[in-house]
Amino acid sequence: MTNIQLITPKPWAEYELIDSGNFQKLERFGDFILSRPEPQAIWDKSLSDQDWERQAQAVFRRDRQSPERGDWQTKPSMRDPWYVTFRQSGLNLKFKLALTTFKHVGLFPEQADNWVYIYEKVKAISANTPRPKVLNLFAYTGGASLAARQAGADVTHVDAVKPVISWARENMDHSELDNIRWVVEDAVKYVRREVRRGNKYNGIILDPPAYGRGPDGEKWVLEEQLNDLLKSCADLLDRDDFFFIINLYSLGFSSLILENLMQPLFGDVPNLEWGELALADQAQKRLPLGVFYRFSS
Repeated sequence: MTNIQLITPKPWAEYELIDSGNFQKLERFGDFILSRPEPQAIWDKSLSDQDWERQAQAVFRRDRQSPERGDWQTKPSMRDPWYVTFRQSGLNLKFKLALTTFKHVGLFPEQADNWVYIYEKVKAISANTPRPKVLNLFAYTGGASLAARQAGADVTHVDAVKPVISWARENMDHSELDNIRWVVEDAVKYVRREVRRGNKYNGIILDPPAYGRGPDGEKWVLEEQLNDLLKSCADLLDRDDFFFIINLYSLGFSSLILENLMQPLFGDVPNLEWGELALADQAQKRLPLGVFYRFSS
């Protein structure tokens, strides 16, 4: 059995986790510094409250009537939207960022290591399989889709939220890419239909939320539906040239849960890596930001 791993992405110029603690995180995205809630940062901050107040150009405040929504308090120097680039290991991507009512900005920087992984795996597969087929489920604003496309893959990007698909399309244009296939649909329905059609994919990427709704009101509950979805994905994965990535960010979800789900479905796969994703702040406190399981041919 492969040992559990902790992966922290290599530093990149346009993102930095400055500090974390007291259920918050202070981050720099490009030219702007943001303060956002972070439920796993239960320790003390390393910097003073005055330092946070001085540095942050946008601070997210939760709505007392909603556990998820809120609004941003911004300084005059803050722009919205704005743009950042990611250049690493051959990748050159550009993302639009924006302040949303759900505290997100359109980018999950802890995924940077997965973007590099996807790029390198697609390049490797391309030696035997020209234009590998990659399926990105719960694909959000498309970081993984862009990485696969820039490596030369034929990419299908599936998300249930139409405005998010539009955002991902903008990121494709800003990254000077093209021809990603956009699908606004419930991921479970799409995957089941692909299995019936007998389709196969060389790469499958999943980043499912804890809860969600499909475009027709379909209910997604991670604990109730993930196992069945993974069974369908196992049927879709090409077993000659392949890679598979799943990420989960849900409080209380251990990487051992993923291992117990994946092993019976996929068996003893080659090049297996599994464990936690994290970001390190300036004081070298490591903030856990999800669990992952990935393997490749």
